[in-house]
Amino acid sequence: MRVLVTGGAGFIGSHLVHALHQKGIPVAVLDDLSTGKRAHIPPDVPLYQTDIRDLNAVLHAFQDFQPTHVAHQAAQASVKHSVQNPCKDAEINLLGGLNILEAMRATGTQKIVFASTGGAIYGEVPEGRRAPETWPPKPKSPYAASKAAFEHYLEVYRQTHGLTYTTLRYANVYGPRQDPHGEAGVVAIFTNRLLHAQPVTLYARKEPGDPGCIRDYIHVEDVTRANLLALETNLEGTYNVSTGQGRTTEDVLYTIARALGTTPRVTYAPPRDGDLEVSVLDPTQLQAHGWRPQVPFEEGIRRTVAWFREQTQR
Repeated sequence: MRVLVTGGAGFIGSHLVHALHQKGIPVAVLDDLSTGKRAHIPPDVPLYQTDIRDLNAVLHAFQDFQPTHVAHQAAQASVKHSVQNPCKDAEINLLGGLNILEAMRATGTQKIVFASTGGAIYGEVPEGRRAPETWPPKPKSPYAASKAAFEHYLEVYRQTHGLTYTTLRYANVYGPRQDPHGEAGVVAIFTNRLLHAQPVTLYARKEPGDPGCIRDYIHVEDVTRANLLALETNLEGTYNVSTGQGRTTEDVLYTIARALGTTPRVTYAPPRDGDLEVSVLDPTQLQAHGWRPQVPFEEGIRRTVAWFREQTQR
């Protein structure tokens, strides 16, 4: 197996690259470094600094490295930015993704593991329920729409070209290396601001002053293990990667504050366009294949806080 990780210098992708590298599996990274960093990946891992919207450059990377598998993590990952610029979101998440599929077809690459979004694709999840993979997508943002559309293209390429794929619908991923400025991620944003004694904004679920939206938070190490399972086995189809437990934004904020030993200064704001009120996923289907989330939320927050604190001291 030879794995090309798109977006491999970014938050989730770099964790996967390190895991593959530690296993001795040949791995390379395709990343334009718009949000990722070269320092996030081992120095001996090849980096193709390429925008996935450039088909010729993508083809060159495939022809040079000759991967058997692709872990497609590269994305425009912000709901907010997708609302502001839906065309750019589609260029990266949909047309850029099609360039990856065309390069796979041209070079005979066997399998793709696609990082989709369970945290946005199902639309509103009734409070107290968990969305299973059988629920039809109901995108509420351009970001969710582009991810859902690419899932359909994967199935078209399976039927038309014999492509093998696994779609992993991530819940809200958090952990070390998440960018508090560039990528989506309330845990990173809150941690960074509290470390610098800055006020935080808590966006409402319905009305300013409520505890905020409910989300299913999953640590990046658990997401990495889900990707390894999909790459190393014959797992195919679509799977939620989640804990199945919902938490309010306010709960997340005060868990981080306790880990830092600080009291946050909070500004309560109205709901944001494109944000879901509730998103909790059902991980039962992936658990049936032996995967389990292993990092409890409080422990994951402690690890994340420790990493951010170390960065500020450098």
